[in-house]
Amino acid sequence: MDSGLLARLDKMTHTTGYANRSMAISRLVEEGLVAYESESDTLPVAGTITLVYDHHKRNLQNTLTAIQHDYGDFVISVMHVHLDHHHCLEVLAVRGESAELKKFANRLITVKGVEHGNFTVAGVATGAVHSKRAD
Repeated sequence: MDSGLLARLDKMTHTTGYANRSMAISRLVEEGLVAYESESDTLPVAGTITLVYDHHKRNLQNTLTAIQHDYGDFVISVMHVHLDHHHCLEVLAVRGESAELKKFANRLITVKGVEHGNFTVAGVATGAVHSKRAD
């Protein structure tokens, strides 16, 4: 490893609180493998869908709720937070096949009125994973 990259790794290791370089490298490899493996359309994954939106936008909350019900088998939990008088933050913990979760996330994120949204794969899911949803 070149000295510049090693110095950056050591800084990250120290700043983030890893006990040693090996632990930091293990974490980075794990994150890289999860990202790589989640590209498989059938891989069971767990993650989050995060949305920020203005709840005063007409019919927006009803639309988001309807989409969440369409994909209800994938939703583990939902947290809804009021950020200010107009804006809400919603975080959905989800589990299922990566392709289906990407479709779900994209349906939510692209609703008119959603100001920010992303889908983050947290890791490979274990346990029951639903492969098909009812339309």
